[in-house]
Amino acid sequence: MAIDSLQGGQTGCVPVGAAPRRDTCVTAIRDEIRFLLNDREERLKAVRSSDTLLDHLRLTRRLRGTKEGCAEGDCGACTVLVGRRTAAEGDGGLVYEPVNACIRLMGSLDLTHVVTIEHLARDGILHPIQAAMVDLHGSQCGFCTPGFVMSLYALWMRDPTPSEGAIEEALQGNLCRCTGYRPIVDAANAIDATPASDPLVAERARVRAALDALDDGARVDIRTTSETGDDRVVVPASADDLAAVLEEIPAATIVAGSTDVGLWITKFMRDISPAVFTAHLAELQGVTVTAEGVRIGAGVSYDTFQSTLDAEFPHLSAYWRRIGGWQVRAMGTVGGNVANGSPIGDTPPPLIALGATVTLRRGGERRTVPLEEFFIAYGKQDRQPGDFVEEIFVPRPKAGSLDAAHKVTKRRDEDISAVAAGFHVELDGGTVTTARLAYGGMAATPKRAKAVEAALVGQPWTLDTVTRAEARFAEDFQPLTDWRASADYRLTVARNLLRRFYLESTGEPASLIREVAV
Repeated sequence: MAIDSLQGGQTGCVPVGAAPRRDTCVTAIRDEIRFLLNDREERLKAVRSSDTLLDHLRLTRRLRGTKEGCAEGDCGACTVLVGRRTAAEGDGGLVYEPVNACIRLMGSLDLTHVVTIEHLARDGILHPIQAAMVDLHGSQCGFCTPGFVMSLYALWMRDPTPSEGAIEEALQGNLCRCTGYRPIVDAANAIDATPASDPLVAERARVRAALDALDDGARVDIRTTSETGDDRVVVPASADDLAAVLEEIPAATIVAGSTDVGLWITKFMRDISPAVFTAHLAELQGVTVTAEGVRIGAGVSYDTFQSTLDAEFPHLSAYWRRIGGWQVRAMGTVGGNVANGSPIGDTPPPLIALGATVTLRRGGERRTVPLEEFFIAYGKQDRQPGDFVEEIFVPRPKAGSLDAAHKVTKRRDEDISAVAAGFHVELDGGTVTTARLAYGGMAATPKRAKAVEAALVGQPWTLDTVTRAEARFAEDFQPLTDWRASADYRLTVARNLLRRFYLESTGEPASLIREVAV
């Protein structure tokens, strides 16, 4: 396939960096991103690292059905669908996911299909989801309605007869202040059509072919200069190319799902250039299940990993479904959450408790470290310049081990943790032989409660043992007070979560958990 735009007119093998090095090169470099927007092809050269899909839709393309509410991925008013190519069978080679356009960055859209609310009604006839919303009075002020419709559209294509629980889960990331949600859920239950007749389903082969035709195998490298300064967007051609790019520009911001980086832009006005986008890299999206455990590519989203997690780590199923709303889980990646190193990240505590390791890559070299040792200090991880997280390995729990994960938030769904915890305990004849208790929100990094663990190991697994161990939490943690919770509250919650873990593991009454005021 001919390449429309090559930087400097280069063809063939283009060396990476200032000088050729080994055989590291890309076949070509182009200076535009290419994607489909509804039924039109987009080729954009003037893309900056901070450009959001929402601004492109509303300000450039005047597609104003997509609304701006929170600008941080919380309210769902900006929900659109992004179709990405996949090798999985049974989906026509294309899967559509709901995303928050307010924090989805333009650099991540190369070779995707973006679908907005304007694309649903055809020839003046409402889509069945839109018709159901009208008939069941699912809209009042209407501001949030397009986002609800798009989330239900994604659900309907995945499951045309969802349970009410599945509907509520799909709408976790959509907020409405008018309807009380009942009419919206009723509308979701009343959709009168089958996905087979839906245009996005019927046209999937054509859309996939159009995306394939846009794919020249090139790296995208867009450099712009304006009054606000120089900017650079890089979309590597492969995982090997990513390694080469980061050797060339080791200080680049790596953008996977942008569920956190997007807020750096919309809330903190941070400059993330040069930005390297990785969400499209198939080599980072594999999940491999073995007898020893599960290997998770750094680019695997929470949503993609859910089915494997349900099968291999069922104690994390409910916990996982409370990580953001569906849009966040569709965009956010497990590797990105780990690499970001936030002390309140949801994935590190349960993964540390399971003994997970992380594989870091720089160029052609790799090293693997225990996940708990990856976090060094606040904002500092064991990543050298040019390193990136390539894979996470989660060992399979031993037969008979006790495992759990819990998080405490101000609201149940789609909220950041005040305290998160992962637990793993092994017993021999009723005596604790191994204990790994990991907490988030209690220190500058995700951290194990080693003094508490020491108080458990070698002791009988009883309430008396747990009660004595609770006194050791102050040795492990000196949490901060902030707007999410006070230090005293966090310590009390940490102790209570351990006690809850014990009570649930033994079937004793939960009334033995102490009460605590928020």
